[in-house]
Amino acid sequence: MSENDATTNDEVHAFLQLKNVSKSFGSHKVLDDVNIDIAEGEVLVIIGPSGSGKSTLLRCINFIAAPDIGMVIFQGHSWKVFHSKFNFLANQRYQKALIGLRGDIGMVFQNFNVFPHMTATQNVMLGLMKVRNMNKSEARKTAEVELSRVGLSDKFDQYPEKLSGGQKQRVAIARALALKPKVMLFDEVTSSLDPELVSGILEEIRRLAGIGMTMVIVTHEMNFAFQVANRIVFMDGGKIIEIGSPEEIRNTVEPRTRTFLASILN
Repeated sequence: MSENDATTNDEVHAFLQLKNVSKSFGSHKVLDDVNIDIAEGEVLVIIGPSGSGKSTLLRCINFIAAPDIGMVIFQGHSWKVFHSKFNFLANQRYQKALIGLRGDIGMVFQNFNVFPHMTATQNVMLGLMKVRNMNKSEARKTAEVELSRVGLSDKFDQYPEKLSGGQKQRVAIARALALKPKVMLFDEVTSSLDPELVSGILEEIRRLAGIGMTMVIVTHEMNFAFQVANRIVFMDGGKIIEIGSPEEIRNTVEPRTRTFLASILN
């Protein structure tokens, strides 16, 4: 296998795996030897205190932040960086492959990340034309379908400054879903919203769970986590402390998990 190449491993059967993933920023180790197997159609919710590495973990899954050590395996294709000094983003072949990876693993961020100079429709169209190579007419039709699905059929030509926080987050969700991803990553998507807007976004995620979308969700909405998750991961200090069903996590005997749940549920 050539350096920083995506390869096929016929022995891998899990839909999405993280193997021995570690990530540091300077001298600060944010992720420390993380291992997770995710099944197709599974909803995996990641919880933990601020600074525990949850958001960085999501970014490592689709190489927005490349792991320093370890690999991500998606549908049998291994992604890893062998040498931290190698600028893999400057490698055009690898960069093209990454665009495809990020099309298949969509991500919605805490702070919307919609382009202020583009309408709702144009925000969704951009990825369709750049990643899926659609022409402008086809991209617009697809964008309008996805915006309608998230309840924005009357906002096609509105700019973000005219949209509420919840509506901007729906644009971001529509933009990711328009690419027909196989996995969706949600990073604290309700934390920047007013309380009355939270339920609408959570209901959209529930809809995706209902149609079998594979999802990895970072959230502090614990009641929602217990309702929607197949499994819950508790992280602290860049490590996975435990993984279990909602019932197992709710009734955990692990002291660090119990302390965290007590602080967030009271």
